[in-house]
Amino acid sequence: MFVRVDTRHRAHPPWATILIILVCVLVFLWLASAAPDERVQLLRRWGTVPATLFDTSVPWLRQLIELRPLRLVTSLFIHADWMHLTGNLLFLMIFGLSAERTLGAYRFLTLFLLGGALANLVGALTLASANVPIIGSSGAVSAIVGAYVELFPRARLGLVLPLGLFLEFVRIPASLLIGFWIVLQLLFTYVGPAFGTVVWWTHIAGFAIGIALAWMSRGAIARRLRN
Repeated sequence: MFVRVDTRHRAHPPWATILIILVCVLVFLWLASAAPDERVQLLRRWGTVPATLFDTSVPWLRQLIELRPLRLVTSLFIHADWMHLTGNLLFLMIFGLSAERTLGAYRFLTLFLLGGALANLVGALTLASANVPIIGSSGAVSAIVGAYVELFPRARLGLVLPLGLFLEFVRIPASLLIGFWIVLQLLFTYVGPAFGTVVWWTHIAGFAIGIALAWMSRGAIARRLRN
């Protein structure tokens, strides 16, 4: 179990992180309860399908009516299986709680949605002709991790290790946990989900976008913390 050690004054409860987790879990349960054929159709309809997103034969008005650009966002809340869901939500909690307290809930939501959508767009561009949907919040979580690195470059995280009948509390650099996140994403890229596709460029883009958005928000963050 991971615990974020934070000695600063606690602000409002991190409702944005909790809301994202709740929506992801509810969507997963909804899809899991659907019949297999229906589930495939839902994944294709609300996931980011590169070939559909960049289909120039379809008029732009019809694409807007069909909400095709919106699928860059809706796909963030769709996960292939429990491993896919749990891995993303675990790291969202670890890094998202501190990031939300610093950024503020609305700026944090913007980072998650905008960072994730742009990351999915980059991933779709690398697979422009693919008919398999890109799904999952990995790009958005990567943006959160990137923002965390920019906001807390020397942060340490508390790690609770079970040692026999006792729990040992140790502090480790956040960079080690970020390295574990990268390894986990690499493993999931090669193992692959039950349906859909995992794109490594989505993770890289999300990480870079998170760093950039946090850097651009430094002035607003400083004013918010002063107030």
